[in-house]
Amino acid sequence: MFSITLKLMKKSARMLIPAGIAILIGTAFIAATFLFGNAMNDALAAQNTAQLGGANYVISPDSGKDLTDKDQDYIYTRTVNDFQLDRIRATEGVKDARASYAGSVTVTRGNKHASSYVITTAAKRTLLPVTITQGDQPADSNEIALTKSVADQLGVKVGDRVTVNSQAAQYAGKTGDSAGNTGDAGDESAQNADGTSSHDGDSDAASGASVSSDGANTADSGMTVRVVGLTDDPNGAYAYYGGASVLSDNVITAMAGSNDFGNLPVYLVYLDIDDASDTAAASTVKQVSTLLPKHFSVQSRAALVEESVKSMSSGETSITTIFLLSFGILAMLVAALVIANTFQVLVAQRRRTLALLRTIGANKSQLYVSVLFEAGVLGLIASALGVGLGIGLMAALCQSGLMKATGMTMRLVLSGPVFTVPMAFGIIMTVIASLGSARSATAVTPLEALRPIELTDTRRAGVVRAVISMLLIVAGVALCAFSVWQMSENIAGRDSMADKQYPLVLLAAIIGCALIFLGLVLSATFWLPVLMRGVGALVALAGPSAKVAHANIQKNPRRVAATGAALLIGVTLVSTIATGAASAKQTMNEALTTRYSVDMIAAGTDMTGKQASEAAKVKGVQSSVYAPTRMMTMKDADGKSLSVLVVGVDGVDALRKVVRSDLSGVTIDGDSVLMPKYSAATGKDIPLDKSVTFTAGAAEAQADAANGPSGNDANGSAENGNGQSGGTQTLTLKPRKVDYRRIASNYAAVAFVDASHFTNGGIKADGHIMLMRIDAEGAGVALNDVFTNVQNVFSASAGVTVTGPVAERTQWETMINGMMALLVGLIAVAVLIALVGVANTLSLSVIERTRESATLRAIGMTRGQLRRSLAVEALLLSLVSGVVGVVLGTLFGWLGSYMVFSLYGDTVFPFEWATNGVVLGVAALAALLASVAPARRAVKTPPVEALAEA
Repeated sequence: MFSITLKLMKKSARMLIPAGIAILIGTAFIAATFLFGNAMNDALAAQNTAQLGGANYVISPDSGKDLTDKDQDYIYTRTVNDFQLDRIRATEGVKDARASYAGSVTVTRGNKHASSYVITTAAKRTLLPVTITQGDQPADSNEIALTKSVADQLGVKVGDRVTVNSQAAQYAGKTGDSAGNTGDAGDESAQNADGTSSHDGDSDAASGASVSSDGANTADSGMTVRVVGLTDDPNGAYAYYGGASVLSDNVITAMAGSNDFGNLPVYLVYLDIDDASDTAAASTVKQVSTLLPKHFSVQSRAALVEESVKSMSSGETSITTIFLLSFGILAMLVAALVIANTFQVLVAQRRRTLALLRTIGANKSQLYVSVLFEAGVLGLIASALGVGLGIGLMAALCQSGLMKATGMTMRLVLSGPVFTVPMAFGIIMTVIASLGSARSATAVTPLEALRPIELTDTRRAGVVRAVISMLLIVAGVALCAFSVWQMSENIAGRDSMADKQYPLVLLAAIIGCALIFLGLVLSATFWLPVLMRGVGALVALAGPSAKVAHANIQKNPRRVAATGAALLIGVTLVSTIATGAASAKQTMNEALTTRYSVDMIAAGTDMTGKQASEAAKVKGVQSSVYAPTRMMTMKDADGKSLSVLVVGVDGVDALRKVVRSDLSGVTIDGDSVLMPKYSAATGKDIPLDKSVTFTAGAAEAQADAANGPSGNDANGSAENGNGQSGGTQTLTLKPRKVDYRRIASNYAAVAFVDASHFTNGGIKADGHIMLMRIDAEGAGVALNDVFTNVQNVFSASAGVTVTGPVAERTQWETMINGMMALLVGLIAVAVLIALVGVANTLSLSVIERTRESATLRAIGMTRGQLRRSLAVEALLLSLVSGVVGVVLGTLFGWLGSYMVFSLYGDTVFPFEWATNGVVLGVAALAALLASVAPARRAVKTPPVEALAEA
C-alpha cells in the first residue's frame, strides 16, 4: 500500500508543490528562529567575556552562596589595595594582573568635545579587553589611548595632547579633595570660557602640571594628557559605549575624584596565569587565593564562559526565541489551512482510484493510513528543505555583517533543536491537517468506482462548530466590554479594578480579542462564503468572466472559507499592529503637547548667541527666544525649598511667540516674576506668598554641583556664581502664576523675569536657554530632521542639551516605527503563506474544473475571458478576506490603544489608510500573480483533449 501511495504522490506532485512551499516557509522560519537564538547566545556569551581580554583567570566575588547584606556591602566596597596587586604579580606563574575600574570622561581639544568610556591600563597588551591599533597602551603618567571614533571626532592623532575631565574630578576639585592638589594625580590645566585649554604645548607632561595665565591652578580645567595610542573594540566588550579608551593609572585616579590609585573601588581583577601545566596553574591559583579578601575567589575563563552561556539560555535571548517562535507557529497554523485544502481536493480527485483499491481488497484503515503516510512524507521532505533554507538564510545573515551595527559579531551555531523541532512541527502539522481528508477517504465505497467524478463540495458545516464559535465570540465580547468598562471607570476617577489590578484588566481584553478572532475563524465556513456570495453577485454584473468567477467560488464554500481564513489571520494582525502604532504616536503626541508648553528647549552653560542664531534659522523652527538663566532657590508659602531656573526675557510678548499657554493680560516688569501654577517635580500646585525671594550663592552652587542636574550644567554654577567670593545673590519679586508646564523638567519650576535683572548685575547668568516653537509640517520637513538639525547646531558645546516634547516625540516615533516594522515583517511570513494558499486554491480549482473549462471554451469562451475569470476569482478571495481583516484589525487596534494609552491622555482612534491600503494592494497584486500559472494551465489545453482527460 505504501508503494502505491508513493506512486500516487508522484502523479500528483504538481498539486502538492504549493502545500510543500507553505510547509517549507514555516519550517524555515522556525529553524532560523532557533539559529538566531543560538547566535545571540553565542555572541552575548562572547561579549560578556570580552572584557576579560587575554585573561585566562578572574578574581571575582563568590557566587551561589548565601551572602548577607553586610557581605554584599563588603564585596562592593573593596579597593585596589585590598587585592595586593604587587604581591599577586610577584607570585610565581602570574604573568600580569589588571584591576578593573571604568568610568566616563569628557575629552576636549580646542573647542571640540567628545565623551568616552575609559578603563584601566595593563603592563601587557594581551590583558587589555580592547585592541591597540596604533601606538601603544598607556604606561607612564598622563597618557591615554583614545578610541578611534573619538580621535576622529576631535581630529587627534598619536602624539597630540588632549584635556580630559569628569564630574567626579570637578566636584572633588571644588570641595578641595581633588587629585589635582597632589603630584600623584597630576595638576590640572586651565580652561577658558570657550572650552579651549590655556596651557602651552610645552607643559610638563610627566607631572601634568599646567596653570592658567595668572599662574593659579583651576579647579574645573581637567588634565592635559598625551595620546599614545588608538583603540578598537572588535569583540564588542564596550559596544554600548562605542568602545573604550585606556588611561594611565594616575589619570583614571584623578577622573575618579581620588588621589590614590589604591583607593579606587574594584571587585574584578583579571589575571594572565601561565597554564602550560595544569598542575602549575592550579598551584598558582592556590597561592593567589591566599592573598584575596574574603568572599572572593579565582575562577577560570572556561568556567565563566560556561556560566555565561547557561545564564543566556534562560535570559533575554530565550524570551527573544520564544517571541520569534510564536510567529513561526502562526505561520505553520496558516500553512495547515493550505495543506488541508490540498488534501481535500486530492482525496476528491482520487475517489475513483480509492474505490478501485477498495474493490481489490483494501480496507478503510489502509486508506486512512495511506493519506496520513502521504502527508507525513510531504511534511518530511518540505520540512527538511525548510531547515536547509533556514540554515542558508542565517549563514548569509552572519556572513553579511549586518549585526555588527548592534555591536555583535554573530556566527552560525548549529544545535539539535534546529533540526528536530522544525521537522517534527512540520510533519505533525501536515499530518494533523490531513486528518479530515483521511476520514473522507474511508467513506469511499467500491461502487463509487463506477460513478462519474463530481468534485463540488456540498457538505455543510457542523452544528457543533457553530455553537462553539458563537460561545467563543460571546465570551470574547463580554471580556472586552468588561475591560473597557473598568478602564472608563478608572479614567472617570471612580473605583475600578483597573486601578489596582490593571494587568488583569489588560489581560482580559487581550483574551477577549483572541476569543473573538478564534470564533470568527472557526465560523468562517458560515459567514465568509455568504459574504463572498454577496460581493460576487455585484461583481458578476461586470460581464461573463466575472459571472463565471462568481459561480466557481460558490461551488466549494468550505475551501473558500479555509483560504480566506488563512489570509484573514495575517491581514488582521498587520492591521492591528498598524492601527495600534498610529494610535500610540498620535495619542502620545497629544499627551506631550498638553504636558509641555514649549516645543523644544536647548539649554547649557556654554551655549553662545551665534549658535542660537543658527538654530533659529533651522527649517521648521517657527520662532525662538534666547535668554540668560540662573539656577536659584526659593521657598513656597509652606516653607518648602524649590530649585528654580530663573530666565530673563524682554517682556511677555517674546514669550507668546514660543510658549503654548494663555498669557493674555500678563506682564513682566522689573518688580514681577512669572511663575508656573504647578510644580514640574510633583505636578501639584505651588503655593506662593505675595512676594518670593530667589537666592543664589556659593553654598547653593556647590550643592547644585553635587546633585548635577543635566538641563543646565551645574558645574558651571560653582564656577560662575558668586561662590568664588563667598557672596550671595538675592532677588525679591511679586509672583504672577500662569498654567505653563515643563519648560525644563530638571527643575521644580522655571520662572521668567525681566532681562534687566541680568544686564544690571542683579543676577549673574550661569547659562543660557533657547525656547523654540516648531512647525515642521508647515515647513515641509520631518520632525526628526528638525530635532537632528538643531542638535547639530549645538554639537560643538558639550554642556548643551536639547529636550522637550519634540525630542520625546521623535524618540517615541522611532521606537514605535521600529517595533511596527519588526512585527509586520514577522507577520509577513504568515501573509506570504496565505497568498500561497490563494494560488493553491486557484490551481486546485483549475484542475478539478478541467471539463468545465473545456466546455466553456467549446461554446465560445475566449482564452482572455477564461484568464479574467480566474483573476476575478483570485481578487474576490483576497480582497474580501483582506477587507474583513482590515476592519477586524482596526477594531482590535482601537481597543488595545484605549486599554494602554488612555492612561497617558485622551486616546486617538485613527484609521491607518496608508498601511491598510498597502496590505490590500499587495494582496490584490499577489492574487493576480497567483492566477497567472493556473490560467496558463487552463488555456493551454485544447478543449477536445481536456474533455477526453476529464
